[in-house]
Amino acid sequence: MNYKGVIFDLDGTLVNSLTDLANSVNTVLTEYNLPTHDIESYKYRVGNGIKKLMERSLPQDKQYLLDEALAKFKQVYAKHNLDHTAPYEDILTLLKKLQQQNIKLGICTNKHDEAAKNIVKLLFGEGIFSEIIGDKAGLKRKPDPGKVLMITQNWQLKPQEIAYLGDSDVDMQTAKNADMLAVGVLWGFRPADELKQNGADILIAKPLDLLTQVSFAK
Repeated sequence: MNYKGVIFDLDGTLVNSLTDLANSVNTVLTEYNLPTHDIESYKYRVGNGIKKLMERSLPQDKQYLLDEALAKFKQVYAKHNLDHTAPYEDILTLLKKLQQQNIKLGICTNKHDEAAKNIVKLLFGEGIFSEIIGDKAGLKRKPDPGKVLMITQNWQLKPQEIAYLGDSDVDMQTAKNADMLAVGVLWGFRPADELKQNGADILIAKPLDLLTQVSFAK
């Protein structure tokens, strides 16, 4: 199979955003005089959207604060989402090489839509990704395949012609649910075992490995 499109997860796949996400949540927790968490632990809090991130970060007996804390998080994160966030090494090179082969490029993330599009615009510019879909009203979050299948339809491709790259169980489940090639990336937030157990077809250790492990249409 020669693949014609690639859909990427954002956090942990294209960009390392962990520190900014963690710091923003910890800022909110501090406002409530609640315990904060070390940055590494946030690898297992992210991945299912910001509401779930905040839910996982609040103590069990403080869940009643969820909606208010979430609103505070949005305000803090909007100001600090690019303090430390940057593309992973060789991601820009990979995107350029795929563009040169006229491979369609898109992003599907559970990060809220406005933040996702803002980060992508500032870090990657415009014109690389023809489709960017984040978390917004009316669309189910990954691992529901609806959003990636919307991208597929807009591209007028079959799901089987698309590779989906991600770093978590949610991403691998999304790819399998959509009948796409599930490519697990090992530079992100979750370990190889999690990716394999959730259906990864292949694992890649570095972004440019995609070009040697997957055949793309010329």
